Amino acid sequence: MTSSQGKGGCPVMHGSNTNQQSKQNQWWPKSLNLEILHQHDSKTSPLPKDFNYKQAFNNLDLAAVKQDLKDLMTQSQSWWPADWGHYGGLMIRLAWHSAGTYRIADGRGGASRGSQRFAPLNSWPDNGNLDKARRLLWPIKKRYGDALSWADLIILAGNMAYESMGLKMFGFAGGREDVWTPEIDTYWGAEKEWLATSDKENSRYSGERDLDNPLAAVMMGLIYVNPEGVDGKPDPIKTAHDVRITFARMAMNDEETVALTAGGHTVGKCHGNGDASQLGPEPEAGELEDQGFGWLNKQQRGIGSDAITSGLEGPWTTNPTQWDNGYFHLLLNYDWWIQKSPAGAWQWQPVNIKPEDMPVDAEDANKRCTPIMTDADMALKFDPEYRKIAERFYQDPSYFAEVFTRAWFKLTHRDLGPKTRYLGADVPAEDLIWQDPVPHNPNRLDLSELSQLKQAILASDISPSEYIITAWDSARTYRGSDRRGGANGARIQLAPQNNWQGNEPEQLHKVVSALKSIQQQLNSSISLADLIVLAGNTAIEQAAKLGGFNIEVPFAQGRGDATQANTDEHSFDVLEPLHDGFRNWLKADYHVTAEELLLERSQLMQLTAAEMTVLIGGMRVLGTNYAGSKHGVFTDNIGVLTNDFFVNLTDMNYSWQPISNNLYHIVNRNNGELQWSATRVDLVLGSNAILRSYCEHYAQDTNKEKFIHDFVSAWVKVMNADRFDLE
Repeated sequence: MTSSQGKGGCPVMHGSNTNQQSKQNQWWPKSLNLEILHQHDSKTSPLPKDFNYKQAFNNLDLAAVKQDLKDLMTQSQSWWPADWGHYGGLMIRLAWHSAGTYRIADGRGGASRGSQRFAPLNSWPDNGNLDKARRLLWPIKKRYGDALSWADLIILAGNMAYESMGLKMFGFAGGREDVWTPEIDTYWGAEKEWLATSDKENSRYSGERDLDNPLAAVMMGLIYVNPEGVDGKPDPIKTAHDVRITFARMAMNDEETVALTAGGHTVGKCHGNGDASQLGPEPEAGELEDQGFGWLNKQQRGIGSDAITSGLEGPWTTNPTQWDNGYFHLLLNYDWWIQKSPAGAWQWQPVNIKPEDMPVDAEDANKRCTPIMTDADMALKFDPEYRKIAERFYQDPSYFAEVFTRAWFKLTHRDLGPKTRYLGADVPAEDLIWQDPVPHNPNRLDLSELSQLKQAILASDISPSEYIITAWDSARTYRGSDRRGGANGARIQLAPQNNWQGNEPEQLHKVVSALKSIQQQLNSSISLADLIVLAGNTAIEQAAKLGGFNIEVPFAQGRGDATQANTDEHSFDVLEPLHDGFRNWLKADYHVTAEELLLERSQLMQLTAAEMTVLIGGMRVLGTNYAGSKHGVFTDNIGVLTNDFFVNLTDMNYSWQPISNNLYHIVNRNNGELQWSATRVDLVLGSNAILRSYCEHYAQDTNKEKFIHDFVSAWVKVMNADRFDLE
C-alpha cells in the first residue's frame, strides 16, 4: 500500500478550508473560519428531535424493499431509458460513486451520509447523469419514507442490481443516516477548475507524481482516475501508478483493486455517442425549470444510445446485463488499440473481434457494437502485478466473484463504522479485520468494586496528569468521519499505537503496567479499556476536588479489549496523531497553522467550538501538555481543575509578544517580567472573536463551577465517542 502522506507529511489539506475565504470572512481572509465546527447543525434536519433511525430501519420490511429494487431494474422509463432494458449498470455506478469518495487519510467521503445529493458531489463531471439514477429511485424512497435513508437506499440499489444480474452478494448493512446540508468540512482539492491536468499551477501533485494528502482522486471532479489516461493521455503503465495510489488511499490492495475494477465493468456501458458541446450545465448550474437535473441535451435526443456521460462509448463485455467472466475473456484474449469515441474521448477497442464476442446495441437488438476498455482497464493487462491477478481471476471465476463481493462490501461499508452499527437481516456473521473488531465484554462492576479501583488508582505511583494523558491519548484517535479509533479496544497498548511518538511510549508503558497491576491485585474483571478511562475520570475528580468542587465524572462500562491478532497494524497507521492542540503538541512544522490543525482534529472528533475551547482550558491547567511543556499553562496551581487559563488569557495586565512562528511570551505589562509562554493554539482562543467569547464566558467569576461541569461533559463526550452501544 502507498503512503497517504503528501507534501512534507502534512496531516491535512494544503490551503486548508479552515481559513479559505467565505461570505463570513471575505474581508479578512486570515481570520480563522470556524464553520467546519458547526457542520450539520441539528437545526438543518426536518426530522423530529426524537426520531430514531435505527428503530425505524429495523421496522422496515427489507425483503419488500429489495424486491421493489429488483423490479425497478427492468422498468425502463421513457424520460431516461434503461440500457438493454436494465438499469443495473446505472445503479451500480450510483452506489460505486457514492462510496468511492472515501479516503483513509482522514476518513472523509464515502457513502454513509448520502452526501452525493448535494454540491459539489452532485455536479462533479464524474457523476454525470447520476442525477437521473436518484430520480429513478425516488418512488421507492417516497414509499418507505424516513425509515430508509437515501444513503442506505443508494448502496442497497447497487447490491440489488448485481443480484438481479446473477451475482450472490456478500451482504448488506443499513445504518447510514442522511445529512441535510453539503459537507463543507471535506477538502476535495485546491483546483479552481474541473479536471485540471497535473501540469497546471493548481495541481494536486508535487515531485515526480506525489499526490497531496489527504486526496485520493487524481483530478478535481473525478472519483478515481482519468479513464482516458494520465491527464487525458493514454498510457496504461502510467495509469496503473495512479490506480494503485488511488485505491490504496481507499484502503484497497492490488487484488481488491483488480476485482473492483473488473467487477464494476462487467456490467453496463460508457456513454459518449454524440457531441459533448451540446450538453447543458451540471445540476447546480442548471436553470430553474430544470429542477435539479443537469447535463441535459436540449439540442438533440440525448438519451438512451445517444446519451453522453464520460464521453467514452460502449460496453466492456459481451453480455452487459449479466454477471460472468466475459470481462477477462475480452481483456486478455484480444489485442487492443487506441481509438476516439464519437464524443472525442480516447478509448481502447479490440482488434479483429469475433462477431460472437460483440455485444448487441443498448437499444437495437438487431445491431452489434464494439466493446471498449478504458486506460484503467488496460492497466490491468499491462501492469505485471495486476496482470497476474487478472489471469487468476480469469481461470477461477468463483474466486473472482468471492473477492469482488467482499471488496464491494468493504467499499460500500468502510465508512459505516464498527459492526455494532450495522442494521438489518443481511449483515454477514463474519468479523472482518478492517472493521476493527473489539471482543464483547459482558462484565459489569458494582459501585463498591468501582470504588476500590478508584482508591487503588489514587494510591498508585502514577500522577493524575499521567492517567488523564493516557485516557485522552487512547480516546483522541476517534474520528467521526468513518467512526474509527477511540478508547474502546484499548488499542493504545498494542502496536502500532504503543510506539507512536505522540503517545509518549515510555510514559504510556509505565501507566499501562500500573493499571494492569491494579487489575491483578484486585482480581478485577474490568477491561483495560474501561480501566484506562476510569483512571482518567478519577484523576479529573481529584483535580476538581482540589479546586473545591466535589463532582463525579460519568462512567459507562462496556468497553472490550482488542488483541494484536484482530488489529490490522498497517491500517491504523493513518490514525497516528501528528499534532494535538489539546496537548499543545506539533510533531513538525506544516504548511498550515497550528490553529487550523486544531480545527481539523476537533471536527474529526465531532467537537463544537465551545467544547474545543473548554477542553483546551481544562487540559492546560491539568498539566497534560506533551512532554511536560509549560506553553499555555496559565496557572500557578498545575493539576487543579480551575478556570485559571481563561482568567489569565483575558487579563489585560499581560501583553503577548511573538518570539517565533509558534511561540509567544506572556509579559506582565506593569514590570515587564516574563509570566508565561504560549503557542498559536493558546492565543487564537483570545484572538478570534468567537473563541474569545467562550473564553470570557468561562473566565467570569460566576462561572467557575459551570466551567468544571462543561469540561467534564466535553471530556465524557470524547471518552464515549466510539460507544455506539450507548446510542
